[in-house]
Amino acid sequence: MRKSKRRSQLTWAVGSAVSGAAVLALATVALYPHQGHTQALTSAKVASHAKVGAKPVAHGASSQQPIVYKNPPRSLIPQGRELFAEDCQTCHGPDAEGSVRAPNLQGLGAATVDFWVATGRMPLADPTEEAEIKPPRLSHEQQLAVSAYVASLAPGGPAIPSPNLGLANLSKGESLFAENCAACHTITGAGDALANNIYAPSLWAATPTEVAEAIRTGPGDMPRFGPGTFSNQEVDDIVRYVNYIQHPDDRGGLALGGVGPVAEGFVAILIGLGSLMVAGYWIGGRAQ
Repeated sequence: MRKSKRRSQLTWAVGSAVSGAAVLALATVALYPHQGHTQALTSAKVASHAKVGAKPVAHGASSQQPIVYKNPPRSLIPQGRELFAEDCQTCHGPDAEGSVRAPNLQGLGAATVDFWVATGRMPLADPTEEAEIKPPRLSHEQQLAVSAYVASLAPGGPAIPSPNLGLANLSKGESLFAENCAACHTITGAGDALANNIYAPSLWAATPTEVAEAIRTGPGDMPRFGPGTFSNQEVDDIVRYVNYIQHPDDRGGLALGGVGPVAEGFVAILIGLGSLMVAGYWIGGRAQ
């Protein structure tokens, strides 16, 4: 009789622990929304943030245009020629005509060169190194100087874009990013490994200018989205969304790494269910 009573008490304790854990898991998911970093982020929430909590961020663009394209001052060309001779011509040739080591840069435009040097991918300290994102070796003025020199060698390619985020539509940017970019960079912009040793980098540290340059020039394995694919306004909208996911509006709870219910459910199970199981075991022990 006493054993039956103890078994009943232990069963009740464990059942209570499991039920409590389920409630706690649901409460945790409800309290910690998903940092705006998962596909559960709706266009309505994005639009709400665009109207209420977002401050317009303009980067030198006209208030009447979504993006302004401008080449660096020609006065920087002599400085750029010297920098190119020191850091670039070993691989790209003295006139950026390319070689067996590196591609031809003539006609690619200032935006292409600026993207690669601003993100630290170029110049390489060692020609055998792989181009990776790292702190840039050149100052901002030097970056513009090299871009000005290469752009002066041959016409073609886009100039350096200056997005005007004050005119951008965050909701449309989220939709465009989800349709065209999230497959590689993920909807959170965290980046991901793809097939054939290709990696889509994280966008969390990319500046608005770098995002616009990447869209227009298609660096590395990324496709190039010209004006026939995305208008200037659409590029501006995408840039605005990338800017948003770098600084999301985490209303209602902790971000938990931005991976949504996976992390939240794990926390609920590990802490909530674990604690309740210990409590149930303790209650069952006392019943004995």
